Amino acid sequence: MPEGHVIHRLARELNARFTGRDLQVSSPQGRFSAEASLIDAARIHHAEAIGKHLFIDFATDHPEHIVYIHLGLIGQLRFEPVEDVWGQIRLRIDNGEQAANLRGPQWCRLITDAEYDAAVAKLGEDPLRDDADPDALWARVSRSRRSIGSLLMDQKLFAGVGNIYRAETLFRLGISPFLPGAQLDRNELDSIWLDLVGLMADGVRDGRIDTVRPDHTPEAMGREPRKDDHGGEVYVYRRAGQPCHVCGTPISEQVMEGRNLFWCPTCQPG
Repeated sequence: MPEGHVIHRLARELNARFTGRDLQVSSPQGRFSAEASLIDAARIHHAEAIGKHLFIDFATDHPEHIVYIHLGLIGQLRFEPVEDVWGQIRLRIDNGEQAANLRGPQWCRLITDAEYDAAVAKLGEDPLRDDADPDALWARVSRSRRSIGSLLMDQKLFAGVGNIYRAETLFRLGISPFLPGAQLDRNELDSIWLDLVGLMADGVRDGRIDTVRPDHTPEAMGREPRKDDHGGEVYVYRRAGQPCHVCGTPISEQVMEGRNLFWCPTCQPG
C-alpha cells in the first residue's frame, strides 16, 4: 500500500497541473459515471492529502463536490497523455493535454463537506502537514500499553506512516519496536516525529524512500545498491537475515499488526 508521501505527491501534481483549468471528468469503466457527471466541466479548487487519503475539491455548487480516494493495495493514480485510455479507469480527469487516470482504488467516492469532516476526524496526525499536532499524539501514545511498532501503524495516530517508515525510523533511533507507548519518554516520541517529518518530506521530493545516512550508502560502504521492487536504500525493511549495515547482526523479522516487521536485535535492544 502506498505510504503517505506518495499521496502527497499526487495532491501536489493535481494542484500544479489541473487546478483552475477547464476539465472533463468521466468514468470510462462506468462504476463512477453518475458521480462524475455531477462534477464534469467543474474546475478543481484544490487537492489535499491527509495520511493515505486523497481529497479533490471541485468548485461546484452541488453538495457532493469532493472526490475522496483511497488507493488501497493495488490502486494507482497516474498522469498520462490524453490518448492513453487503457485498463479499468474508475475516474478520469482530463485537462486537454493530460489526464489523471485512477485504476483499482480501494474506494473512490463523491462526498459532502460534512462527510469530509467526518472522514478527517478519524485520521491521526500527518507528519507532512503543517496543521499536525504532536502534543495530541503524545497524549494518546503515552497512555497506551501497545508497542510503538503497533502504534506507528495505526492511522488514527500516525496518518500516512506505513510499514517502511515504521521499521526505518525505529532503527535509525535505536528504539525497540516492542517498547510499549507508555514507556516512551517525550524526547523519544519527539525524535520519532521529527525523523518521520524529515524522511517523509524527502520521499515527497524524491518519489522514493531512502533512509540510510551518508556513512551507509552503497558508495560509502562499497556494497551493491539495493535491488527491490520498493527501491530506495534502507536499513532493515525487507532485509531479514541480511547483515545490519551498522553492526553486522542479521536482521530479524516477525509479523506485527498483520505486516512483516523488520528490526536489528543489537541496534534496537529491548
